[in-house]
Amino acid sequence: MDNFEFYNPTRIIFGKDTIGSLASLVPEGTRILLLYGGGSVKTNGVYDQVRTALAGRELAEFSGVEANPSYETCMAAVETIRQERAGFILALGGGSVFDAAKFIAAAARYSGGDPWKICVDRKPLKAALPWGGVLTLPATASEMNSGSVISRTSTREKLFFFDPLVFPIFSILDPQATYGLPSRQTANGVIDAFVHVTERYLTFPNESFLVDRLAESILGTLMELGPKVLLAPRDYPIRANLMWAATLAHNGLLDAGMPQDWASHMIGHELTALYGVDHARSLAVVLPALLRHQIVHKREKLVQFGQQILGIREGSAERRSEGVVEGIENFFRAMGAGTRLSDYGIPASDCRTIAERAVLHQGVLGERKDLDAAAVEEILRLAARP
Repeated sequence: MDNFEFYNPTRIIFGKDTIGSLASLVPEGTRILLLYGGGSVKTNGVYDQVRTALAGRELAEFSGVEANPSYETCMAAVETIRQERAGFILALGGGSVFDAAKFIAAAARYSGGDPWKICVDRKPLKAALPWGGVLTLPATASEMNSGSVISRTSTREKLFFFDPLVFPIFSILDPQATYGLPSRQTANGVIDAFVHVTERYLTFPNESFLVDRLAESILGTLMELGPKVLLAPRDYPIRANLMWAATLAHNGLLDAGMPQDWASHMIGHELTALYGVDHARSLAVVLPALLRHQIVHKREKLVQFGQQILGIREGSAERRSEGVVEGIENFFRAMGAGTRLSDYGIPASDCRTIAERAVLHQGVLGERKDLDAAAVEEILRLAARP
């Protein structure tokens, strides 16, 4: 078990009808920018609940944050903050809006030139606006971490940054706010949370027994309840458990003492940047191919996954690890996601370009830092098979 430092200052308010507590959470005496995406927060009732809870407060609004938040949109929001003299950001939505809130909070106080450098250089921030959020789509745990992923349309890049100054002060998690989600978004959230856990868990053993058990409980919950929520979208216990599972999947708790991979995410980012593939669905393509490519190196943890989560206890270690990869791929398909590049119209001839971009932007990948552009291309070609 490796040395680690754990820090998470975010206050979580979880449960039914908790949006009404906003009045006591948002600091008084400051103008608030309501930040959201399209119209879903208005059709699901969240917007009205927020306006009611903040009646009498000075509010400004910025809408239009994309599913993959763009630098260009974020900078337009920064300009609104300056014009409106807002001192607090309240994000309403899912991980995309929350990621945008972090970048906007940082960019609004950035003095180092082009704020895109926040993602490129990833140097410690000197200041950021405070912010909080009301979550409507569980997926990324952006409601309880300090990470943000932003795309720049003009350069077709998708980059990330982490900084402790952009932790949300609070996040409200009311599972009822997720009832009206389209099945595709619900499925994407489950897949994204699942891969967040495997990025730590499916690496190599390092005697992190407690964190392994935590990871296994989250993975098992997602695999059990993910298909069920598609059939029963208004089942509160299912929605509540999935919402909390997605938060715990990526709030730093599973980092403790664990090796980490993240190659699936870095390769997936290129599929989103180049072809507009949903983030979670890019992961459903890349992860099975990566596991097949790395099956020897990851075999011990794959066998452990099979025994602890899927109940695979018979056969050779080789066959059991292959069975786990098949089980994960079947799970993604049960959630409605394609697992091949061809499912999204991406030709095999593009594999080299995608691989070169992934390594150019993120360096050599994998928990052992041994996946160069040639290895990434091999992974993508596995994902290109019929």
